[in-house]
Amino acid sequence: MAALARSVGSSLVNRTYITLPASGTAVKQIFHISSSQREDDEHKTSAPSSFGSYAKKRPDGSILSKTNVVASPSAVHQRRFQSTSADTTVVPDFSKYRSTAGGDTNRAFTYFMVGTTGFVTAAAAKATVQDFLSNMSASADVLALAKVEVDLASIPEGKNVTVKWRGKPVFIRHRTSDEIKEAESVNVQSLRDPQADADRVKKPEWLVMLGVCTHLGCVPIGEAGDFGGWYCPCHGSHYDISGRIRKGPAPLNLEVPEYSFNEDKLVIG
Repeated sequence: MAALARSVGSSLVNRTYITLPASGTAVKQIFHISSSQREDDEHKTSAPSSFGSYAKKRPDGSILSKTNVVASPSAVHQRRFQSTSADTTVVPDFSKYRSTAGGDTNRAFTYFMVGTTGFVTAAAAKATVQDFLSNMSASADVLALAKVEVDLASIPEGKNVTVKWRGKPVFIRHRTSDEIKEAESVNVQSLRDPQADADRVKKPEWLVMLGVCTHLGCVPIGEAGDFGGWYCPCHGSHYDISGRIRKGPAPLNLEVPEYSFNEDKLVIG
């Protein structure tokens, strides 16, 4: 009786349960390998594909240990689903919706639209430019100073008069006959800026020129200098009675503006 109790207790103690996520085939392979390594007294019990059992007995027939293996049915099969949607790379055929009209009509319409757009754009640009130029044009008071009239009868012979024109001084010299002869007798080839006196005046007795030194823009002094004409005190430029540079750093003669004679009046500009 004591031996029987030890056998029952041993079998209860040594019984082991193992649950594995394996298929029935895997369970069979496990028991096949285990049974081949056991001694001849090992007993292999057949079981369904999802359950396996192995028992080891003593020589007297009592169970020494027993192992049960249960395959989890949830992991027997794994199925992967595949989408059966239509292939999106297939381009639909829209040929039945295509226009059957000729290409010449479409081309003519395109040319018409392009031409119309260009015409409208050009008209808008022209209006914009005209408005801009009208706003940028000189005002009435500025236009009034564009031309200056000087009464020549008020200028005695041998005297200078300075008037303002477009923000610049203008020298007007009523030359004497001796001054005219002196200006005409100068050798033009010896001048730094060669220019004959006849090319600088419209009437020999009237000399009209801008009172701005051609060196750095200073205003020369009349009836001064080494040549009896004008002298620039800024850097020592000397001009003769015809306004030509004769000495000093100035590179050019005094500039002659546009002017004309209207009877006894001089119109500058």
